[in-house]
Parts: sequence; structure tokens; C-alpha cells
Amino acid sequence: MTRRNYMLAALLAAAPAVALAQRPAAAPPPRPETFEALIRCRSIAEADARLQCFDAAAAALQSAQERREVVVVDRAQVREGRRRLFGLALPRIPIFGGGDDDDEDDADRVTTVEGVVASASQDSLGHWVVVLQDGAAWVQADNRPLALRPRPGQRVVINRAALGSFMMRVNNQPGIRVRRTR
Repeated sequence: MTRRNYMLAALLAAAPAVALAQRPAAAPPPRPETFEALIRCRSIAEADARLQCFDAAAAALQSAQERREVVVVDRAQVREGRRRLFGLALPRIPIFGGGDDDDEDDADRVTTVEGVVASASQDSLGHWVVVLQDGAAWVQADNRPLALRPRPGQRVVINRAALGSFMMRVNNQPGIRVRRTR
């Protein structure tokens, strides 16, 4: 292979990474009309009219929430949802950050979870299947041996690793690459 062919191969290999790096930021989803109506009340100058607008808009927002047309969550609830979904391959869900795991500005991004082993077994390939007390199941994706068998009650730390992979450390042993199955 000539030097020119090597250069061409390197450029072609890098093209997808450049395309991903240049993708435009997704616009935030539009806010519900009931919420927008509440916000518009702030622009009313006359106090009695503004109060009347706020009362009507707040009642409409509460009614929409009771009918489950609008869901109100706080940052702690979003973080807990992200923690519970950590490791699962999901479609882009705006409420959980748009599914964009590359968003480094997101202070609520979950990169590590800790858990406790509920059960551990080996599959037919000799890979460990570790189920945590919260019900999350993780399967070993590499062939690295664990020095000690994972046992119920042991502490587990799972970190986000390179290229969308995850590393699990059981009871402070060296990490194994894993993928979440449920």
C-alpha cells in the first residue's frame, strides 16, 4: 500500500468522528401551552389583571397535571431516572437529557453507579452475569478473569468507559467490561 493510500484510509476512518463532532445541537422541546400561558401572565402590567391571569393559568396547569397531560419533575427526580437507566440503550428521551451522552456541560450526567450484588452466575461462555439489588443485570463483555467470585452483598462500582462501554469493579477487584441487559 502506498503512502497516499494510507493517508486516504486515515481520512476515511476519521470522517465519521468529524461528522459527529459537527452535528448541530438539538433544540429544546417546546414547552406545554399551559406552562407558556402561566409565563405570559408576567407581562401583564396591571396588578389585578396579572393576578387573575396567574390564577387562571395556575388552575389550568394543575388540571393538566392531574389529567397527566403535563408531568412536573425536579432535578433530583431526573438524576434518579438517569441513574436507574444507566447502561441501557435507549432512544433519545428529552426529559433525560435528549439521550445525548456526549453533552459534557450537563451537570446531572451520570458516569458512575454503585450497587450491591444480589446474585452472580456464569453463562455458557464463562461470562459473569451480575444482578444488583436494584434489579439491574449486567453481563461480562470481555474475557478477563475475576480473581474472586462475586458474592451477594459485595459492593459494585460501574463506570462509563470509552466508546459507550462500561467497566465494573466487584469488591475492589480489577475491572471487567460489562453491558447492561435489564
